[in-house]
Amino acid sequence: MIDKIEITGNKYKIEDSFRKYATKRIGKLDRYLPRGSKKDVIAKIVITEVDRSHGTKYEISAAMEIPGGKVIAAKDESSNVYAGVDIIEAKLMGQIRRYKLESTPHLRKNKLRSLFKRG
Repeated sequence: MIDKIEITGNKYKIEDSFRKYATKRIGKLDRYLPRGSKKDVIAKIVITEVDRSHGTKYEISAAMEIPGGKVIAAKDESSNVYAGVDIIEAKLMGQIRRYKLESTPHLRKNKLRSLFKRG
């Protein structure tokens, strides 16, 4: 579980139920990170309430700082903050998996092909 999660609101008051939900959803993303970078990950979530002519929307942005200078970020706009966190979680999960493939040498496909190449 990611220990350092900062949740802030811009024109939006963060409720305890939402804080608990977002911490649960974003906190479990550490299982997809490489082993060496799980401990020192910092996640920041910002919710901004945006008034539109056809209703209120919430802009949710999240950033995860991974040791080594890598920042993984996602942004979404939704009419429900809980649904927005689910969408952000899916976006971050895809980016983390891509990062893990790039950073872990034994998971690269081209590396395996070169080992078994006959020539």
